[in-house]
Amino acid sequence: MYVRLFAACDRTCGPLGGAVVLLTWFYLLSFIVIVGAEIDAVLSSRSGTIIRAALTGCLAPPTMAITHADPQNTAIHSAEMEVTQMKVAQVAPLYEAVPPKFYGGTERVVAYLCDALVELGHDVTLFATADARTRARLVPVRDQAIRLDDAPLKSDLAAHLSMMYEVRRRARQFDVLHFHVDMLHFPMFEQQSHKCVTTLHGRLDMEDLLPVYTRWSNFGLVSISNAQRKPLPHASWLATVSHGVPARLYPFSPRGGGYLAFLGRISPEKRPDVAIRLAREAGVPLRIAAKVDAVDIAYFERVVRPLLHGPLVEYIGEIGEEQKADFLGGAQALLFPINWPEPFGLVMIEAMACGTPVIAWNCGSVREVVEDGVTGFIVNSEAEALSAIGRVPSLDRERVRATYERHFTSIVMAKSYLDVYARLLKSSAVPRAYPEREGS
Repeated sequence: MYVRLFAACDRTCGPLGGAVVLLTWFYLLSFIVIVGAEIDAVLSSRSGTIIRAALTGCLAPPTMAITHADPQNTAIHSAEMEVTQMKVAQVAPLYEAVPPKFYGGTERVVAYLCDALVELGHDVTLFATADARTRARLVPVRDQAIRLDDAPLKSDLAAHLSMMYEVRRRARQFDVLHFHVDMLHFPMFEQQSHKCVTTLHGRLDMEDLLPVYTRWSNFGLVSISNAQRKPLPHASWLATVSHGVPARLYPFSPRGGGYLAFLGRISPEKRPDVAIRLAREAGVPLRIAAKVDAVDIAYFERVVRPLLHGPLVEYIGEIGEEQKADFLGGAQALLFPINWPEPFGLVMIEAMACGTPVIAWNCGSVREVVEDGVTGFIVNSEAEALSAIGRVPSLDRERVRATYERHFTSIVMAKSYLDVYARLLKSSAVPRAYPEREGS
């Protein structure tokens, strides 16, 4: 065909003109093929489904409730919008397995979210370490979790940058990219910010955070409590979504045992020393199941270890997920004597799932998790906490469990995130431009 076309052009335009015309036709056909492939890729995506429906006049009216943040971005209200199956990437930290074999909050929440989204019928891909256990499609980006890796020298930054590259390489496969790695991805995903959700899992009262969340304000953020937002009230908040845990993992325990429980991490802000003092003053045994990080070894040796030698206190050490339900369900109450702006406090809802009340200090998210006089007691001093221990038998453990089921299951959490995803997709029909850098 090309030979005949060149001969015809040669007769009418001369040899040079024929070559020019032939090359022009060749580049035109190549352009059509490439553009056609791009259009096909777009139309086969979720956005393409919406585009095709709009072009044919078949875009269905909204049918499914979703939620919207109020003008202050502190609450969620319902609206109407259709939600179909979504392709969601969940990007987890690499410090712990998903879920962690022992202690670990963020990776545990990511695991529960992935499984719940799959249960609700969505297509979920998890970027995590190879030792993850998930119902989602796993993309392993490291052979094992960093904390339990025996290698004497390792780079958590290098591991996370490698994962960011892999997520970016596959980004077009997903409707939503959901990150759980603080702000690490911001510079690499500016052009994809219109479909990124970033859940912040840690404290936000640190010196260098404000410039980052101001500079990359095009990334939508999710808080895990309203209290967590206080240091950054003007950040780009999409919603607050409480953590949730699967009901099947924490069966209801109708009657607790004869001990108080402390579960989590040995550190000054968690104040296990206060829990020990309270238990001894109340004359109630205390069981401590907690890990000691390297940074907290000095505190443990100086403050906590001397207190373990007396009566009524049993130090168990770090326990795994399969032991938590028995440990918490067998307790009379969970002591949560924190002294820091707790972003959420997963152990509180783990205890509540078992029907075990929580005695917690009035810090951070506590008032958003514990219903005073119903699921536990909120206190401001050791004297108030001591009084609360004596009032624990007045609480109804079935009511504690029922409150958990209404607000803090993994399915409730997943549905809240689906509302956020749906709102994001609706607002990003035309992708947001990422801000230009100075001097660009």
